[in-house]
Amino acid sequence: MSPVTRPLARRGLAVGAVVALGAAAAAPAYAAIVGAPIAYSASDAALSLTPIGTHETGVFDESAAEIVQFHAATQRLFTVDALAGQVRVLDASDPTDPTELLDLVTAGVTAADKSVIPAGAVANSVAVREDGLVLVAVESDPKTDRGWLVFFDAAGDGTALGAVRVGAQPDMVTITPDGSRAVTADEGEPNDDYDVDPEGTISVVSLPGTVAVPKQAKVRTATFHSYEGSRLPEGVRIFAGIDGANHPVSRNLEPEYVTVDAASTTAYVTLQENNAIAVVDLHTARVTDILPLGAKDHAVAGNGIDASNRDGGVSIQTWPIHGLYMPDAIASYTVDGETYLVTANEGDAREWGDYEEPVGYDDLVLCDDNPAAGLGDNELLGRLDFTPESGLSADGSCYEELYAFGARSFSIWTTDGAQVFDSGDDFEQITAAAAPESFNASNTNNELDNRSDNKGPEPEGVTIGEVEGRTYAFVGLERVGGVMVYDVTDPAASTFVTYVSNRDFGFDPEDELASAGDLGPEGLAFIPAADSPSGAPLLAVANEVSGTTTLFEISIR
Repeated sequence: MSPVTRPLARRGLAVGAVVALGAAAAAPAYAAIVGAPIAYSASDAALSLTPIGTHETGVFDESAAEIVQFHAATQRLFTVDALAGQVRVLDASDPTDPTELLDLVTAGVTAADKSVIPAGAVANSVAVREDGLVLVAVESDPKTDRGWLVFFDAAGDGTALGAVRVGAQPDMVTITPDGSRAVTADEGEPNDDYDVDPEGTISVVSLPGTVAVPKQAKVRTATFHSYEGSRLPEGVRIFAGIDGANHPVSRNLEPEYVTVDAASTTAYVTLQENNAIAVVDLHTARVTDILPLGAKDHAVAGNGIDASNRDGGVSIQTWPIHGLYMPDAIASYTVDGETYLVTANEGDAREWGDYEEPVGYDDLVLCDDNPAAGLGDNELLGRLDFTPESGLSADGSCYEELYAFGARSFSIWTTDGAQVFDSGDDFEQITAAAAPESFNASNTNNELDNRSDNKGPEPEGVTIGEVEGRTYAFVGLERVGGVMVYDVTDPAASTFVTYVSNRDFGFDPEDELASAGDLGPEGLAFIPAADSPSGAPLLAVANEVSGTTTLFEISIR
């Protein structure tokens, strides 16, 4: 094999366009806004991002700021504090100084079916309707039991309005554009012992027209029962599981994240571990299709990765292996009447009970004609995690292909699952140029090359926003940190615009948390200029490791 390193000039990336924002203008004097945020832009970048204000919890690596939403009428941010089982409400009327007002506490709330949310319940997601109806997705304790949607008033004092039951482990909730329904991705992960594995489902909740709680009868459940047996599309990954369990396919499918089309008729739900997207008819609350996403060919020029944390630093090369897209977050937008899906291709493995999916190169027997044969050194592919559930020969004797987790990119798809764009190896190329001394560092340490053997920068969150007539995708990188911005106005010809990271690698993340900046971006929310307290479009980012919620101002150049 002859590794290929891609030139940085591809796709308009301006070589050397690294800008320390603080060097051009004095950084705001607030903790967690670092003195010189990192930025790297295309030579023709039409906009820039500048961190202007942040809220700190002071909590390290406990998911104290996981998902964020904004409500225009109250100028409030709603940030999920997952393990505390609550949502922190911030006054963002001055976006340079978001200030905590109150908490939306879910423990102890009695639901419509008379169940009571226990103290150990976990808040996973939040959504806010234009009129101020707030929905918080809460998983039970234990998480394998059915969860809840808890309702609040965005302008209220934090008192819950009530709750309804949904499926097991509602991991994400969204509201349809017309405000008529809520949709939850009920992930249904197994317990740690892997002897209980609930079904993955999608809950469709008809919402009242006022700030009020719906009746339990308004909750409908979309299941995957029709895909049991041989009816599952080829390429949807079903594996492991509990012997003898009924509905084994439904228990194996794990909904992760939801987006809804502009017409409010169809939901698209990522099935991360299964490397697929489910299509849900919201009128009937039925899963109508499952779209397998396939794999990325890392042997193609422009699709390279740094595969090892033992290769001495930045080494982005092509390799004769594949990457399973396995998206986490998904967003959607419309161009000329067509809906497009945007995915952050994080990757995720199953690790429950005695079953651990990730294996090393040496754990797999490669077929003699496997192009990756002989590349097992630690400086090559010997450190990378692979799945044993894909690539096996028909007779089960050896692996014809090797499949790694995630694609280290974001993609744009049609609603029938055809890929129209992928960012290739941009994310690693750009972060290497922007901060080479911190390339593929993790969100809990500053070690160079730390994550190269395990999903790299790990794109996780994505949101879409329109600025000055152009449509942009904002993608958060969970590990090394920061936000990638792409112009996706023309889906098939999407282009890189800028990368900004409010992180200072000169400070230890755990011991010097307030100075280290933002760690582990998870949820992103775009705030259009018409709704913004400053009159300029903003991007809100919740960072689960640093526990910070940071506002970026978007400026047209």
